[in-house]
Amino acid sequence: MRRPTLAARRTGPGRDVLARADLGPGERVLAAEPFVSPEPGGWLLGTRRAFVVLPAEGEVHRIVWEQVHDAAWDLDDAQLTVSEVGEYARTRPVHRFGLDDPGRLLELLRERVSASLLLQRRVSVSGPLGLHVIARRAPAGSGVDGEVTWYVDYDAGLDPADPLVRDLASRGLAEGRAEIGA
Repeated sequence: MRRPTLAARRTGPGRDVLARADLGPGERVLAAEPFVSPEPGGWLLGTRRAFVVLPAEGEVHRIVWEQVHDAAWDLDDAQLTVSEVGEYARTRPVHRFGLDDPGRLLELLRERVSASLLLQRRVSVSGPLGLHVIARRAPAGSGVDGEVTWYVDYDAGLDPADPLVRDLASRGLAEGRAEIGA
């Protein structure tokens, strides 16, 4: 596995990388780190609006902050894991990147994801099983005046088609909307 050079980390992504990122007007890179796996030569960018994955070759993947579910750094494996907000009955998209050091990028990921979260409420269903009602919006300062997006995250083992679960999710959503005035 080829490691990025210290010079690459110091200088940041080149103009060719930034051109491929296709950043919008006024959007600038706040943090950037080269990654060495799943393939060497790629870059991870954090902007005010999104987390951007630029492989050495291939399609750019852009995840707006309100669609990033979680980010974690594993020091032992030198791996950054970023998961996206998922849909029920579908596998949550998870991305793993080998980095020498996440640098400012991990801090930015956590800050922007937290800033997008407006409300997260746990609703108990049965015993230890429950669901989370979540409201998210593009973080302030992102240059995007986004609408509130609502999600229901079900614990494994719950069936969203079950009338009790469906009723509790609906009530949780209604209470959440009333709480934030949406």
